Amino acid sequence: MIYLDEAATTPVKREVLEAMWPFLGPEFGNPSSHHEVGESAARALEQARADVAQALGARSSEITFTSGGTESDNAAIKGIALAAPRGRHVVVSAVEHPAVLESAEFLGRIGYEITVLPVDGQGMVQPDTLAAALRDDTTLVSIQLANNEVGTIQQVETLSRLAAAHGVPFHTDAVQGAGWLDLDVTRLGVQALSISGHKIGAPKGIGVLYVQRRVPFEPLLHGGGQEGGRRSGTENVAAAVGMAAALRLAGGSNDEVVARRDAFIARVLAEAPGAALTGDVAHRLPGSASFVFAGTSGESILVELQARGIVCSSGSACAAGSDDPSHVLLAMGLEPEVAQTAVRFTFGRTTTSDDLDTAADELVRAVASVSGRGAPR
Repeated sequence: MIYLDEAATTPVKREVLEAMWPFLGPEFGNPSSHHEVGESAARALEQARADVAQALGARSSEITFTSGGTESDNAAIKGIALAAPRGRHVVVSAVEHPAVLESAEFLGRIGYEITVLPVDGQGMVQPDTLAAALRDDTTLVSIQLANNEVGTIQQVETLSRLAAAHGVPFHTDAVQGAGWLDLDVTRLGVQALSISGHKIGAPKGIGVLYVQRRVPFEPLLHGGGQEGGRRSGTENVAAAVGMAAALRLAGGSNDEVVARRDAFIARVLAEAPGAALTGDVAHRLPGSASFVFAGTSGESILVELQARGIVCSSGSACAAGSDDPSHVLLAMGLEPEVAQTAVRFTFGRTTTSDDLDTAADELVRAVASVSGRGAPR
């Protein structure tokens, strides 16, 4: 099997498991307990928080551990909007993850005005559209760092400066960018940022929310006052330690991955019948290649590929099982019948050129078989 669906999830790294293990066994304490066992857990939790803060260029007090990217997005959007004194207007892009879009929709149901920014044919938010949307009562802008379906990397540094000029906090969903892109919050110019552990070799069920200390924030979970009052509930110490370890291990050069990705894309476009690339050609995640195949069935291609030992997807795992076309591809201007032919390949630094060559061979055969537009090679 060749696994090419790392945007959905990644295997837990051995080093992460080893870092976590003591806190699943002998160091089992509740970090809120005021005795030796609890204080040992608390020290590990705070070290993990400091390590995550260092990776983001933030203060430890600005880091909140959550259950994952979805909670981090929900907490950022609702928590900042509900606490903001300046107004009830929120701006998001049309290609955000459902965790962002549905959080904005919730705010709309309780009286907020939501502006959804369009994107161009590459999935990119243009700065002039954000500039035109900002108002005196805008309370939050949320635009992702990179798209989970087509891999387009947004101009977050430019967009955040526009928001800052109006005094508006800027949140970015950086779940897909983690491990590939620089997440330094000062460089990005963001006041809130979300990441998820299972995209970078940590276990499922752990995430991080950064919120700048000066930004008012209303917690979604009330209770014991853990996480500096921003998220009550006993912390998952082992997972937090794993998250910090995964972030330490996540960096590295992207050059070889980009070269393998581009060679894979070139082969698919040259040889697979009807293939068209989706997402920005130049500004895309190193390990992301997504296509549509007009006149075919994306699901049929996936079935063919799985039978041939290639595991990939049609888009976001969070939308799996839906018959609706991808909202991302529709926002980019694709017709619904074309959007439903999408196939996404996402991979990491351990994916080899041979893996991608094999995947390209089998994709060409699968598309030809499904479409009837050319003999399998």
